[in-house]
Amino acid sequence: MTDPRVVFLHGWGLHGGIWSETAPAFQGLTPDLPGYGARASVAPYTAETLADALAATLPDGAVVCGWSLGGMVALALASRHPEKVARLVLLATNPVFASRPDWPHGLAPEVLAEFARSLSQDYKATLLRFLSLQARGGEQARAVIERLRASVFALGEPAAEVLSAGLALLRDVDLRGVVEQVRCPVLVVHGLHDMLCPVGAARWLAEHLPHARLALHAHAAHAPFLSHPAWFAAELREFLHE
Repeated sequence: MTDPRVVFLHGWGLHGGIWSETAPAFQGLTPDLPGYGARASVAPYTAETLADALAATLPDGAVVCGWSLGGMVALALASRHPEKVARLVLLATNPVFASRPDWPHGLAPEVLAEFARSLSQDYKATLLRFLSLQARGGEQARAVIERLRASVFALGEPAAEVLSAGLALLRDVDLRGVVEQVRCPVLVVHGLHDMLCPVGAARWLAEHLPHARLALHAHAAHAPFLSHPAWFAAELREFLHE
């Protein structure tokens, strides 16, 4: 049986090229999010407006796999444009990125605020430091960090204003209210050692999405598709044919 084509959405500060080792096996599409590559940005820069911009270019009935920020956009896409998403994969995704009194499963707000402050002073160093956090704690951390750093500037430098808008999105986003609107099957993929999106967020999504299950890797961090590609591909392929 031939795998259906998958739309892969990248995370903050990166581009569709991060999927170069994953997408070919699934005949995947790897669009850039608005503001990255040659794609025009949107305003306001929110998960909802990013999802609406993508919806205009995607076919109906797509299988959408979003990683990190891309997962938030994919979640918004599935709730706002259900005809576009037949199946949804949320990879290292958090409905609320920054922790709050009623949400303990996020990154500390002061850490995110420090990234926002340093972005205006040296955005390249800030971006690379943020990428390093994405692998920290996993068993393949060094290799993943090297691959992320090699990829980030491969297609040119992302605009500083887009990076800043993306951090503001991560600071403010709260998609908990839309999960019950997502009626398609969902695979929640997460690494137990994810330091940016604690595993509690994945368990919450798997519990509250109407038709979801959790695939958890005991030794992965924020980028399981890079650190454990064979495992991720097997989980994705199984989900596509359930």
